[in-house]
Amino acid sequence: MEQLTVAQSQSEINEDMSLKNHPPDKDTDKDTSMEPPTSPRHRKVLARCLPDEAQRPVVDEAPVFSPSLEEFEDTLAYIEKIRPLAEPYGICRIIPPPTWTPPCRLKEMGIWEHTKFPTRIQNVDLLQNREPMKKKPKSRKRKRRRNSRMGSSRRRSASGSGSGSGSGSGSSPSEPASSPEAEEKFGFNSGSDFTLEEFEKYAQHFKEAYFEKKDSVGETKWTPSVEEIEGEYWRIVEQPTDEVEVYYGADLENVVLGSGFYKKTEMLTGSDMDQYVVSGWNLNNLPRLPGSVLAFEDCDISGVLVPWLYVGMCFSSFCWHVEDHHLYSLNYHHFGEPKVWYGVPGSNATALEKAMRKHLPDLFEEQPDLLHSLVTQFSPSILKDEGVQVYRVVQNAGEYVLTFPRAYHAGFNCGFNCAEAVNVAPVDWLAHGQNAVELYSKETRKTSLSHDKLLLGAAYEAVKALWELSASSVGNENTTNLRWKSFSGKNGPLTNAIQARLHMEEERLADLGRDPSSLVKMEKDFDSNCERECLSCFYDLHLSASGCKCSPGEYACLKHSDDLCSCEEKDRLVLVRYTMDELSSLVRALEGESDDLKIWASKVLGAEHTDGVQNKTSSVIKEEEEKKLKEGSFDLNIDLELDCHEAVKEEVSTSGELNSSENFSASVEPINLGFLIFGKLWCNKHAIFPKGFTSRVKFFNVLDPTRMSYYISEVLDAGLMGPLFRVTLEESPDESFFNVSPQQCWEMVLQRVKHTSTNLGLPTSPRLESINGLQMFGLLSTSIVQAIEALDPNHKLVEYWNHKNQTQSESKDHFISSNCSVSLTKGKLFGVDLM
Repeated sequence: MEQLTVAQSQSEINEDMSLKNHPPDKDTDKDTSMEPPTSPRHRKVLARCLPDEAQRPVVDEAPVFSPSLEEFEDTLAYIEKIRPLAEPYGICRIIPPPTWTPPCRLKEMGIWEHTKFPTRIQNVDLLQNREPMKKKPKSRKRKRRRNSRMGSSRRRSASGSGSGSGSGSGSSPSEPASSPEAEEKFGFNSGSDFTLEEFEKYAQHFKEAYFEKKDSVGETKWTPSVEEIEGEYWRIVEQPTDEVEVYYGADLENVVLGSGFYKKTEMLTGSDMDQYVVSGWNLNNLPRLPGSVLAFEDCDISGVLVPWLYVGMCFSSFCWHVEDHHLYSLNYHHFGEPKVWYGVPGSNATALEKAMRKHLPDLFEEQPDLLHSLVTQFSPSILKDEGVQVYRVVQNAGEYVLTFPRAYHAGFNCGFNCAEAVNVAPVDWLAHGQNAVELYSKETRKTSLSHDKLLLGAAYEAVKALWELSASSVGNENTTNLRWKSFSGKNGPLTNAIQARLHMEEERLADLGRDPSSLVKMEKDFDSNCERECLSCFYDLHLSASGCKCSPGEYACLKHSDDLCSCEEKDRLVLVRYTMDELSSLVRALEGESDDLKIWASKVLGAEHTDGVQNKTSSVIKEEEEKKLKEGSFDLNIDLELDCHEAVKEEVSTSGELNSSENFSASVEPINLGFLIFGKLWCNKHAIFPKGFTSRVKFFNVLDPTRMSYYISEVLDAGLMGPLFRVTLEESPDESFFNVSPQQCWEMVLQRVKHTSTNLGLPTSPRLESINGLQMFGLLSTSIVQAIEALDPNHKLVEYWNHKNQTQSESKDHFISSNCSVSLTKGKLFGVDLM
């Protein structure tokens, strides 16, 4: 064959000749003087296009969607909307509204001209037509890395998974450089390091040279169409006549070039550009959007929750694969020439695997998990002939491509371009994800995620939402809790996923012959500090595990309990996070059964407190607040002076009736203003909820309603649950009331006062029939509201600011009575100027 590049074993080619044939670029020459002379970058492009032998596959086009501006606002809602139309194709293209023009940070001069990225060398002619390879260079498949959001790192091997084959440079230092097994696999060798500027020049040179036409006059340049490039690409793959080697900058982790999108930490200016920073279509935000169960994964898994970049050139390829755990993927084309994709719906995944095994038997015999290596391309035409449904997408700059669960996809680039991709997991994915981990178990393949942790995290979030919506007060509805409600109920996708998992556990326990009474409750932190997986099949053990006294620290899944050891059954134990009765109750809670919902709301909120909220003593909280202040949060000096007459009569009337002055909240004292968290849960139409906000107010004592006592109101952080409101009787800290709603929190206090009064035989006034939780927290007090609003000068808490004008008159502080005047002698609260 005529050669595009020369194999590295042919060392007789001298470096001078290779440099002579190198594309004329002085800057590039300087950067590549240390590269092997046989590098494609140093070789003259000898192969040429053969248009008469084109092998362009004839396949149907996948659907294309063009959302309106309104539809484009909610990313997951739009994906949910188009899913019934698009999922049967496995893949689709999404064209954003014309106004969607996010700036690309990669075009900053410091990145474009000076930041280098690694590449791999792809032998395009060997992607399908190759003999089994023995003792070949190690496959360059990179393993996804799990980086803790808290700074420490955890690692779970994800061998054989991912969206592209990686370069060796991405391997963990703990991984051996090579092994006999790895060296028997076909893979992609490491290529040159480039800047984007250098890579664009090389890619342009290669394409111009490859598609040159020779005639009687000489060589002429020719700009091929996408269809012509496509035909030539599949000719090279199916019927190669030349060696064609190209570079691909694939699976580039965030630490290499970063993201093509600006992040919140890099660009929040208060301008129109902020819309791109906070948008769900910004791939840095997508995985953890409300409604994506990946939000319940604690670690930043590179390539799954943290986007990867892909810098391509003509013919650089991404081979047939499905996403880790059969997740959805979203790819954005930042700039450059088109990408051509092929997709196979998840319903045809097994048919594709069968067809490839049929036509490439030697390769699969040598490497049964060949499709996990992402180094094998296969003709869509042959797949179509085998009855596999295949669809085509041409992705242009500024467009998205969405792939669905277990949808195989592959493709190539038509020239220099840059794209970015990440995964997402709407609730409907849970069923697919369960199938994926069961398949991984059969294949003895490590997982990248704890599926059960995501499943339970979604269930907890739904319980929280249902609990919020069950409250009697008006105004609890918001986009997030209504969305989770839609996933619940009888036959809701989340309810069904929990139900299916319950049945699976029941069957496996029955197979073990274990009496439910013999089960041992798992410690809450069983897998918090280390990843527990089955020693036999690597199944994740978050929900249940089998262990034995003879081997502490070693566990198996319920399917492989007998593989653990040969000890007698009495020495074995089965650990469960929840009993089957508890999981059944969870199903009923999701279906809306009030008693079960109340039980699980208590569990969920209690778990959140136990994990770092409820058990914090006042001194610990104060210590944390002081630490934040030292770090520059806010001044605790309260420059607000209240000249108030006695606002509350701390007495029982002569008739014995418990009286309440309507002005009891005039005594609200701000203690700590806290700091803002910019998320939908941290405000509503009526108020902003700063994390750490603390106030003090007098109200009837829940233990002795005949006197008034101080209560401490706090806004705590319940993690993914959002803000959690706590009211504590200052003189008796054990008397605490928690809820996800400030209104419900104070209503609990009120109901307790009324209950105690009834037990003591004290008649209560009709004025104790209602209470305003926001007012009792002080979140409607004019001075406090002004101070909190000053923390958000750019109006990022959109829901609150959008409704401020229409609610302003309703948001006045109705608690400061005519006999209580406010003297702003210093005009400041917590160091914030007040109007």
